Amino acid sequence: MRVRDELRMNVNQQPHMASPYGQPQPGYQGYPQPGYGGGHVPSGYPAQYAPYNGPGSAYQQGPPQGYSPYASFPSKTLATNLVSDLSSSSPLDLGMRGPPTSGAPPVSGAQNYSQFGQGETQNGPPPMGAPPQRPPVSQPYTPAAVNLSGPQPPYGQQFGAPPVSMQQMTSQMASMQVGSTAPSPAGPGYAPPSVSQAPISAAYTPAAPPTFPLTSTAPTQPLPTEAMAQAPPQSYYGAPPPAQQPFPNAVPPFSSTGPTQPQAPPPVSQQSFPQVPPVSQPPFSTAPPQGPTQSYGGPLPPTQPSFQRPLLPTSQPSSFPGGPPPTSTPSQFPGVMPPQPPVSQPSPYHSGPPPNASGFPPQVGAQPRPPLAGMQGPPMASQGPPMTTQGPPMASQGPPMSQANHVPPSQHGMPPSPTSASLSGPPPQPGMQGYPPQQNGAFGQVRGPQPGYSGPYSGQPNYGAQPAAPAPAPPAPKRLDPDSIPSPIQVIEDDKANKGSEPFTTGVRGQAPPLVTTKFQVRDQGNASPRYIRCTAYNVPCNSDMAKQSQVPLAAVIKPLATLPPDETPPYLVDHGESGPIRCNRCKAYMCPFMQFIEGGRRFQCGFCSCVTEVPPHYFQHLDHTGKRVDCYDRPELSMGSYEFMATVDYCKNNKFPQPPAFIFLIDVSYNAVKNGMVGIVCQELKTLLDYLPRQNPDVESNIRVGFVTYNKVLHFYNVKASLAQPQMMVVSDVADMFVPLLDGFLVNVSESRVVIESLLDQIPEMFADTRETETVFGPVIQAGLEALKAADCAGKLFVFHSSLPIAEAPGKLKNREDKKLVGTDKEKSLFQPQVSFYNTLAKECVAQGCCVDLFLFPNQYVDVATLGVVPTSTGGSIYKYTYFQASTDQERFLNDLRRDVQKQVGFDAVMRVRTSTGIRATDFFGSFYMSNTTDVELAGLDCDKTVTVEFRHDDKLSEETGALMQCAVLYTTCNGQRRLRIHNMAVNCCSQLADLYRNCETDTIINFFAKYAYRSVLSSPTKNVRDSLVNQCAQILACYRKNCASPSSAGQLILPECMKLLPVYLNCVLKSDILQPGADVSLDDRAYLRQLVSAMDVAESHVFFYPRLLPLQQLDVESMSLPVAVRDSEERLSRGGVYLLENGLNIFLWVGVNAQQELLQNIFGTPAFSQIDPSMTSLPALDNPFSKRLREIIESVRAQRSRYMKLMVVKQEDKLELIFKHFLVEDKSNNGGASYVDFLCHMHKEIRQLLS
Repeated sequence: MRVRDELRMNVNQQPHMASPYGQPQPGYQGYPQPGYGGGHVPSGYPAQYAPYNGPGSAYQQGPPQGYSPYASFPSKTLATNLVSDLSSSSPLDLGMRGPPTSGAPPVSGAQNYSQFGQGETQNGPPPMGAPPQRPPVSQPYTPAAVNLSGPQPPYGQQFGAPPVSMQQMTSQMASMQVGSTAPSPAGPGYAPPSVSQAPISAAYTPAAPPTFPLTSTAPTQPLPTEAMAQAPPQSYYGAPPPAQQPFPNAVPPFSSTGPTQPQAPPPVSQQSFPQVPPVSQPPFSTAPPQGPTQSYGGPLPPTQPSFQRPLLPTSQPSSFPGGPPPTSTPSQFPGVMPPQPPVSQPSPYHSGPPPNASGFPPQVGAQPRPPLAGMQGPPMASQGPPMTTQGPPMASQGPPMSQANHVPPSQHGMPPSPTSASLSGPPPQPGMQGYPPQQNGAFGQVRGPQPGYSGPYSGQPNYGAQPAAPAPAPPAPKRLDPDSIPSPIQVIEDDKANKGSEPFTTGVRGQAPPLVTTKFQVRDQGNASPRYIRCTAYNVPCNSDMAKQSQVPLAAVIKPLATLPPDETPPYLVDHGESGPIRCNRCKAYMCPFMQFIEGGRRFQCGFCSCVTEVPPHYFQHLDHTGKRVDCYDRPELSMGSYEFMATVDYCKNNKFPQPPAFIFLIDVSYNAVKNGMVGIVCQELKTLLDYLPRQNPDVESNIRVGFVTYNKVLHFYNVKASLAQPQMMVVSDVADMFVPLLDGFLVNVSESRVVIESLLDQIPEMFADTRETETVFGPVIQAGLEALKAADCAGKLFVFHSSLPIAEAPGKLKNREDKKLVGTDKEKSLFQPQVSFYNTLAKECVAQGCCVDLFLFPNQYVDVATLGVVPTSTGGSIYKYTYFQASTDQERFLNDLRRDVQKQVGFDAVMRVRTSTGIRATDFFGSFYMSNTTDVELAGLDCDKTVTVEFRHDDKLSEETGALMQCAVLYTTCNGQRRLRIHNMAVNCCSQLADLYRNCETDTIINFFAKYAYRSVLSSPTKNVRDSLVNQCAQILACYRKNCASPSSAGQLILPECMKLLPVYLNCVLKSDILQPGADVSLDDRAYLRQLVSAMDVAESHVFFYPRLLPLQQLDVESMSLPVAVRDSEERLSRGGVYLLENGLNIFLWVGVNAQQELLQNIFGTPAFSQIDPSMTSLPALDNPFSKRLREIIESVRAQRSRYMKLMVVKQEDKLELIFKHFLVEDKSNNGGASYVDFLCHMHKEIRQLLS
């Protein structure tokens, strides 16, 4: 699938179908659409779905529902010129190359990116003698409302002749794959129409829209007929089409396929859409277009732009060149228009003479090809029927197109951009909801002339148009087939197959590791394991100009204390005695495999700064014949990528070894905390948890000391000295000047004071059981813990259990500033910033003392997480949030989080510095830490889950011979008081060719970096600006690749680098996240919490957070230890008869379809009836059957992989909780305005084309 290592998505592969969002598909118009439920409504959408404009559940071809046909990208600036893009004639040829002209190629429904081999393959059988398709370029990529292609040249679309039958078109569309197929010669999307085909009917059926595969991305999976119809994209479950669905994210953004699609059979059928490829022209014919003008294949004349239909970019003019879009087109918009005669009325799509080339009839000069039998058939009409047959798929797709969902290329909801309008031609027709009419093709393709209508241009022959044969209901244009665009699941599975069996050895410089989703073993041979360091690129540009040109971020995500699997050896500890580690005299880099020994081993040259340093006598060793020390493999620091040094007293504060750290538990005992059960649960758990404090040696008891404080608006300290019979309480009510009232007896050894501690923990819940105090303080609580650590002269961690906004008079007092009216405005950034500066100052003091703070929040209302979280996130701590905490349902999650937080390995009083070789330097840092200068990352606490992300920039040129080196050194105190240095080394290649850079990037790491960069940017910029800058940088990365590395191809093709083909889908997940594009139901506290959480996530956690894992349990094999292959995050992938497990690192959902088999329900829930399943259960019953045991094992193993305990939620299909579940189906349009994957891909294509032009 990769073409030259790149994925070519031929958006236009398909014949022109109506653009998914674009004008209504033929079926839309008033024609009946086969396969759509319901006959055609005369001028509106098919009756059954008529009202619904929203995105179809399945991928619809049309604009996503909810998008108006011309609406702009939801909340994206995509698209004012959808139309123009469309017209630009470049279909979303996402990678497929020619659209099949004739029949739709059998798409294999879900082909991964393309049917044919990468690159040049086409989607669809090669055209048989079909006329040339239009050049891919010309096809506009008008996916969804968004016009991928951006304004395109005015030429008519060159789509190949529209497939003879609609269904063919459909098939073609279906078949268009985003994959890397080569565009058909004719044009990206369509194969040249067969000469004979009559474009007319076809046109009007909109043959497949220009193959924007994206656009048309109707799911390639075969849409079952109904699915295909997707017209009403019904929700998967018969629910209203997603667009209508209330569920916010459920509906895929415009393009997303509606749930229906999922039901639809896999793309196969769709792909295969019955449409027979016209004989002569294969679907997406591969044959070169016969002539640009020919039949559809030819580009339309520039005039075409005159189309009225702004929607379709001219170039993309309808698939049929100018055939007016189906008459009813207008109706396709919500406003129903009566169907217009297809031909005569210039449908909005056609409006204006259709461009000749539009893809459909040959231009005037060209001779129309005779319809081929079975081919797209001259008459589009005939095509139409096939469409019909295929119909279901197409048709079904059609309807969706017609739905508002399929917005014409112009942006949904937006009037077509002027450009597009001009391109498109006539203004939208009156029935059209004000969008310009779409062209027939999805995404604004122009429809071919309809039979009986005059040719697209007056004077233009009706190419291919058959005589006025009745136009069959035009199938709705297909949207880009979701199965034809890059699939995260396919990439993940391919990586497991290719890299999961062999150990990953780190000795080869610049070698990209397996993905985070692949289970693999690491062998350290000189570079740090990817579990410690992952880079965005393993080939770094040699100079800054190249780095600026590509816009690929150069960054490393470093997890210094990462936990390794049992089959990997932890870093070796090297002790050089009192002399300490060997270092470079100049840059102070530590001894590592990058140091070159010279002069017989008496000196070494630093790999970072090239300085030559004397080797101390005690460290001297002879060299062998290759120049290596003979003890090289006996010394970890000379042969390994990661190791530790024992630090000497010189590395300690005040030149004295540190004391063992302390843990202080500070418990809120105000009314809310007591009433919700938190106080009792914490006290009960601590009695046993204190036996599991972290220790260096598992056989020796921990020497961490503990202390206890309770508070409301005053603080209570407890003396739990071992010699006391009962604990003593001391109250400090002067919170304005905090001090610790006792020194001896506050911090104690657990084993010595166990009896007194247990007595205290029994008494605290009873003491405050009847409290009426509702106010709390917060600043003084942290001050108290800090003062206690200062008095004991040790580092440590504070565990704060807090329930409400601190409104009592005290330092750090806060007020409720929650104001949803600021969301989306320029003042929104203030909501992410701390309310007062007190906590920033307090955080600085905590870091200086090595006082790390972990905050457990139990709020019932706004508590200002943005402010309360300042100290935890600046000290390397964590925040845990249990909104509306209820002991019965949340106790398990809280206790598991607390146990892990207390027990996990952690370093204290840490300082991290990243050194690099000459040519690059670390310039920016992201994570939970404090920096008092530009180089040292200071962490009061550093645990095994925390990452620090470092961005690098050039300050000189690099050489391809030496590569680029980095060394991360972390100085920290272990939990038993040892001072150590942990060293991680990484060497990457340098390249002078952009192609080498794009060949060795890691998308998951790039997304991790982009998310952290964006989430920090919301502190200083409006979220819209942050989203736009992300889209722009991503477009620049892909445009640079297209311009400098990809083989020449039509502008209608979206070409992606092989290792970045998932960049659009993952970036869209970041853009749609609650931080950057919140739904109305997302609280400010939740956004602040997630923002702080993501800032310290590693790559594996950010991957599943943004693209959750969705497992089909009905395919679980209880005999096998392997998990079922995951499915893509879209409602259309859910089967009503299935049960699915979705996890994102914070939650686990068990989604149960209404038609799930009784045996399956009996095995999981112990009841065969769907109605008897209790949606409030948070754990599955332990039943005595193999399926129940295996499922519970899977849930436990999934939880064990994540740093936070995931609470189980059972979601029954069509239940109110389903709205929450659908929020995580990230390939669909979200209810907060986020685009579907298909629509976003089209939008990215448009942005790329604008940059290239």
